[in-house]
Amino acid sequence: MANLRFTVLEKMMDRAPIAVKAPSSKVSDYYGINVFDKDTMQKFLSKEAYAGVMTAIESGSKIERKVAEQVASSMKAWATGKGATHYTHWFQPLTGTTAEKHDAFFDLADGSKAIENFSGSALVQQEPDASSFPSGGIRNTFEARGYTAWDPSSPAFIMESAAGMTLCIPTIFVSYTGETLDYKAPLLKALHALDLAAVPVCQYFDKNVTRVNATLGIEQEYFLVDMGLFNARPDLVMTGRTLFGHEPAKGQQLEDHYFGTIPERAYAFMVDFEIEAFKLGIPLKTRHNEVAPSQFECAPVFEEINLAVDHNQLLMDVMDKVARRHHLKVLLHEKPYAGINGSGKHNNWSLITNTGKNLLSPGNTPKTNLSFLTFFINIIKAVKDNADLLRASIASAGNDHRLGANEAPPAIMSIFIGSQLTQVLDEIEKKVTKEKMTPEQKTELKLNIGKIPEILRDNTDRNRTSPFAFTGNKFEFRAVGSWANSSSAMVVLNTIVANQLALFVKEVEAISAKDVKKDEAILRVLRSYIVDSKKIRFEGNGYSEEWVKEAAKRGLSNIKTTPPALDVYVTKKSKELFSAMSVFSERELEARHEILLETYTKKIQIESRMMGDLAINHILPASIKYQSILVNNVQGMAAIGMKKEALETQKEMVSEISEHISVIRKEVAGMIEARKKANTLEQAHDKANAYCNKVFPYFEKIRNHVDKLEMIIDDELWPLPKYRELLFLK
Repeated sequence: MANLRFTVLEKMMDRAPIAVKAPSSKVSDYYGINVFDKDTMQKFLSKEAYAGVMTAIESGSKIERKVAEQVASSMKAWATGKGATHYTHWFQPLTGTTAEKHDAFFDLADGSKAIENFSGSALVQQEPDASSFPSGGIRNTFEARGYTAWDPSSPAFIMESAAGMTLCIPTIFVSYTGETLDYKAPLLKALHALDLAAVPVCQYFDKNVTRVNATLGIEQEYFLVDMGLFNARPDLVMTGRTLFGHEPAKGQQLEDHYFGTIPERAYAFMVDFEIEAFKLGIPLKTRHNEVAPSQFECAPVFEEINLAVDHNQLLMDVMDKVARRHHLKVLLHEKPYAGINGSGKHNNWSLITNTGKNLLSPGNTPKTNLSFLTFFINIIKAVKDNADLLRASIASAGNDHRLGANEAPPAIMSIFIGSQLTQVLDEIEKKVTKEKMTPEQKTELKLNIGKIPEILRDNTDRNRTSPFAFTGNKFEFRAVGSWANSSSAMVVLNTIVANQLALFVKEVEAISAKDVKKDEAILRVLRSYIVDSKKIRFEGNGYSEEWVKEAAKRGLSNIKTTPPALDVYVTKKSKELFSAMSVFSERELEARHEILLETYTKKIQIESRMMGDLAINHILPASIKYQSILVNNVQGMAAIGMKKEALETQKEMVSEISEHISVIRKEVAGMIEARKKANTLEQAHDKANAYCNKVFPYFEKIRNHVDKLEMIIDDELWPLPKYRELLFLK
């Protein structure tokens, strides 16, 4: 391994940025050229067929079979005209990655004549083998039937590779009995529930609103490492993170990487993957260096949530493929390196009406600002009532390393809204009562509400330590992990807001029925929500120990590890919520809970095995080899008559190495025994908790001694690329 390390380092010295040439100097010339979008559909479809597809997208209605046949024929003509030979239903199973099974357009007619064929039935639905995808007990292993069904709201696209092109059709994935087995289907259901709940609220203020869409902009953080160095680190290859590694002398303490000049190889990679992303209609807008060395970020323009999530999943795949061309590896683990910042996926969420109004952006009149406050306050109330469910939505083995580590929001869910909006809410709380409001109260309140746009223009700063922050015209959910599928968080967020808006309408109507004017009824309900939700609002430093203590006083949860966080999914409250919103059945929730627990267990299990392998088969042999060199040195010095005092340093080093070797060996053995005991447990819940509480605690103990050995053993003998090489060699 040591030889591999130095061979890789030598090769790195000759690495140069790969030349990248865009198809055109203007992105607009090639943006979306590999997407079967609305403009392309209009060119290939009849007016009637195009109208049928658009109606289905906008209303969620089914597409007639004859229309599906036209779409399939047109899609095939477009795709084969661009060189595609195969098609696939592209879906997002609960493995966390995307999945695809390629079928050729090629077919045989009359038994021997080769033709290109693609039917409407093949477009609308397929039956892939579902036997090996996680189902959480919904289906038996010997029952392989699962169905993928076309999602027309997310456009088909062509994925290019050096070997050819494939038409990819975004789909949902369900079991034979109809339960969802993917991320997309529940998201579509949650968005439908939100639309149904939000429109009646909008119509209190604007009768022209007939549809509400949730939008999303996903900021993607990631690390880059040379492919050679990556392959020389078995832990990176197997787990996505470094299980060992002493902090380098320089990390991120000088803050000189953040927004600095992008290194040339990274820049060439960025340009290359942006070109591929633009071809696929992914609207990337921003790129920059992040805080940690070798860490970067890209961010797109806002899109409707379903498409934004599809694009982010596609983006991660494109980044990985393009990186290989540049002899680089993209690290999407939430915490690939200890001692420096990890990576997140900031989800910027808002609500847009069919009239073009951003419901989280204030207007110029008290009426439009009352609409803004209505949605703003209802969202705060939804988060307050379901904070633990939001925590569950971002729980993972990787994110456990990152949350609350002075680099990411803590595991405590709170909301930042800024001091000025806090004053507005305080004003409403103070002036609105259960009694009839006086004209003076109404006038003064309306005047203050009318100032909101001006307030926001002067108060656009944000709290980087808040997991859920209002940032001017959107909420930013900053706690989502960099590897995660954003659907998990967005399903929960949209469902809890839909539920809250439905409750709001009921309360307003109940008060209005008592001869109270609608705007006054709205304000009364909003005031009660402001009072009830105060404890979730926090404007200070979310990283501080003071906030941990304060949050405990407020009764806010601080669930630091994944297994207990995931348990919230299967509480009576959660089951009733998702069932009422028609997003998850009780059976589907229990299945997902089991799948997520099993995923957590398997990841810790893999890390534990890898840690034992590295420690025993790589670290200890190198340490013993160096120890032998020291012993020989001591013996040689003694043989030529050197004084005992001259031998003390080497003897101390031999003793120190022996101590670390002994502890590592003992702790690895203890970890293996803990793992064996955990593996005897049958229930997913019990096994996940055993891995969390009994196996995982060994990691830090073993790492501590290995990292100390790294600072003693001869550099030429150390088998693993060091942090200074992984992070700073360009």
